[in-house]
Amino acid sequence: MLLAAGSHRLGPDSGSLLVKTYRGGVAARAGHDLVIEVTRWEATVEVAPDPAEPAIELHADPKSLEVRAGVGGAKPLTDRDRGEIRKTIDAKVLRGQPIGFRSTAVRPVDGGVVADGELTIVGTTRPVSVRLDVAMDRIAGTIALTQSEWGIEPYRGLMGALKVRDEVEVVIDVRLPAAT
Repeated sequence: MLLAAGSHRLGPDSGSLLVKTYRGGVAARAGHDLVIEVTRWEATVEVAPDPAEPAIELHADPKSLEVRAGVGGAKPLTDRDRGEIRKTIDAKVLRGQPIGFRSTAVRPVDGGVVADGELTIVGTTRPVSVRLDVAMDRIAGTIALTQSEWGIEPYRGLMGALKVRDEVEVVIDVRLPAAT
């Protein structure tokens, strides 16, 4: 890992944590693929001097999700649409429950690391692995998650004709501050 030894604290000021959803169903053209930003989150990357492995921990506020973009659709998203989507995510999808990740192992791979750990969403904790590209002061990666594996029933509208696909993507791209 190319990061300096120490504790690196991250959050929205360091970069972005996004969730990308994709539409499906027979009425998919009516809906939008969404880019949703997590506006309140914090993470810590602990890097000990060699040969110890780093540790990663992340906590995200499920009530802080904001729809930033809607791609496609029969009409552009309005501010009202964005508000309704946010309410639906909070009430029916995430139910206001905390989101967290804690690594159990971080191993180097070409150009980055793979972080194995446990992800908790809506009170369900499951193992995940995420590939992170690491530069001297930057961490970036995308993880595909299947909502139903955490007990989340993907959103359906228009009497089931419009659906959010079960698989979503979580994208993190952050610049690291100096270690403390």
